Amino acid sequence: MFVLSPETLRNPGVLETRSLPKKIFGRVQVIPRGGSVGLWARLLVEVQLLRYLTALLPFVIVLLFSRDLALPVTQAPLAMVLLIGVVELKILRLSDKARERLMDEAEAERIIDAVSFRAKAALRRIAARHGIEAGELLLFAEQSELARLTPLTLVSVQSAEPSPHVLDLDEGDRDILLALFDDIVTERDFHRANLRLDTMMREVRIEAAGVSAHARLAAWMDHRMAEA
Repeated sequence: MFVLSPETLRNPGVLETRSLPKKIFGRVQVIPRGGSVGLWARLLVEVQLLRYLTALLPFVIVLLFSRDLALPVTQAPLAMVLLIGVVELKILRLSDKARERLMDEAEAERIIDAVSFRAKAALRRIAARHGIEAGELLLFAEQSELARLTPLTLVSVQSAEPSPHVLDLDEGDRDILLALFDDIVTERDFHRANLRLDTMMREVRIEAAGVSAHARLAAWMDHRMAEA
């Protein structure tokens, strides 16, 4: 899971938006500030052009090592298109029947409900930490539809007040969001549930005014302890 925030990106300008929710996959390319090699590699896999070029490597190898086959290969665009289609639609993605075999629909709904419950709790804590008392907070989670790879989840907290924007989350906020997944409901479970229901984007909203005084007091005390 990668938390989107101006603090976690080298190109925070991609988070600018005029409407909510702000979507990432298929629209802009995020560049993490730091991050593991695994995260960088997984983000690169989401670049469609790179996937196409990788799928065409067999043709490139033939061109490099066989002069006799070079001309037939360059004159076979249909074969290239078919190979890309097989990789994209058959290898990296699941058919409708394969999605149904992942789990029961009821089990998928249970997982989504569990993550939504945790998301609301996380939003309340973040609202309290930031002193947000009005308007609506939105937690937006996008997952890659590439099924046979390590799940990639992009999570952001967004608000329409005073204008649509993605919240700047500090390390404490990001730690709160890590509680979305654990050993009971994992990120992979969430991914499989979304694949089963064929919905890769989820949003959870709360009204900031509904955050309890107890939660705000707890956030204030945590802040004071961190300063101390």
